[in-house]
Amino acid sequence: MKLSSLVAGRVIRGNDFLEVRNPYNGAQVGSVRLATRSHVDVAVAMARAFTETLTRFERAEILEKSRAALQASREKFARLITSETGLALREARYEVGRTLDVLRFAAMEALRDDGQVFSTDISAQGKARKIFTTREPLRCAAAITPFNHALNQVAHKVAPAIAAGTPMILKPSEKTPLTALRFAELLYEAGLPGAMLSVLLGPTSEIAEALVRHPDIEVLAFTGSETIGKKIAATAGYKKLVLELGGNDPLIVLADADLDLAVMLAAEGSYRNSGQRCTAVKRILVVESIAAEFTKRLVAKTKEYVCGDPMAAATRVGTVIDERAAVRLEEVVKEAVAAGAKVLVGGKRQGAQIQPTVISKVPRDCRMVMTESFGPLAPIITVRDLDDALAVANATAYGLSSGVVTTNLAHATKAIKALRCGTVNINEVPGFRIENSPFGGIKDSGLGAKEGVIEAIKAYSFVKTFSLPW
Repeated sequence: MKLSSLVAGRVIRGNDFLEVRNPYNGAQVGSVRLATRSHVDVAVAMARAFTETLTRFERAEILEKSRAALQASREKFARLITSETGLALREARYEVGRTLDVLRFAAMEALRDDGQVFSTDISAQGKARKIFTTREPLRCAAAITPFNHALNQVAHKVAPAIAAGTPMILKPSEKTPLTALRFAELLYEAGLPGAMLSVLLGPTSEIAEALVRHPDIEVLAFTGSETIGKKIAATAGYKKLVLELGGNDPLIVLADADLDLAVMLAAEGSYRNSGQRCTAVKRILVVESIAAEFTKRLVAKTKEYVCGDPMAAATRVGTVIDERAAVRLEEVVKEAVAAGAKVLVGGKRQGAQIQPTVISKVPRDCRMVMTESFGPLAPIITVRDLDDALAVANATAYGLSSGVVTTNLAHATKAIKALRCGTVNINEVPGFRIENSPFGGIKDSGLGAKEGVIEAIKAYSFVKTFSLPW
């Protein structure tokens, strides 16, 4: 598959290509013609020159047509995702399903008018007038997306921008660009004007840094590491920022929990998407009185998660994004073991593949649980009670999501109030949500700005206020 960076829907010229290889077997999946800094300037200029704002109906229709086209080719997209990410095919199929929801909800929101009306004669200083609000598109947005959801992260940026009527410059991950480019082609085929979307791949200094600093970009959305996010915040200049950064999400299992449910949530939360989700379970905090039984059941459950060829039907855990990432995971496991932890199942690495791994007796201060371990690891930390669990959960720099397994309403409400993070899910994995609900974190997980279709549309637009005699 030979693709190219796209400026306003047009293939660029150039001789520099990026090869994309399958993390599982090293086979070349495709190549992408790379853009340069000059292409950034052209794309931004064309976006800002686009003044023929589509009607709400036209925006919704493009999104609905794109959804229908994606539905018709969902298996092709799933296999492309698996080929360039190494994720198990079941995960890629699930991601396509989520993206279908993003497109549907964005189309619905494109039709929704959230304007308000204020009567000004309610004040002694008022007049016989009414104040109205309406939402208008920004002139140019930019988005930088990560590798771990090669399709859905792209859709979460692009679809709300289309719904808002705002042109966007997209820089997808250089590790997974093929899915993003094919998705862009699908949008153009559905009628999206070229000037409303450019997709640029190239060196960080040429593309990403240029987008971050560009004075004519009014809003920048970024999903990735907190290190890069903080650098963006320090250098972006006068523009709106939506930063969705790392997570170190706990699953708290209390003594009154349904253990079968807790084990299922721990396994799914830790191993889905090869553990490469900002909302994956990164720490399992289990009350001491049930820790032994919980651990025994989680070890048994983990053995059900077959690790192998991502394209095979039986495989539930594929690779992580590359061998370098797998080696890092291997290192944090070894560090934890050296500090007293014990690997109960898994832990072996082959190339970019690391087995689903349960680790018990994990010290509270080791790197595995203080930073974000982006892989299929299930570290268990024992806690005395709910108060101890809340203290441990809040003790890292992150504040994205969390899950609490309990049958006690008082415990649930206390956790919701005490956990310092953007989302608390009771009897669910930290990452549970639907595609239009608000999503985002605090502390090193983000600045509190939310994503999700509805919130993203707000980020890519502005409210205009006007008044008339009444």
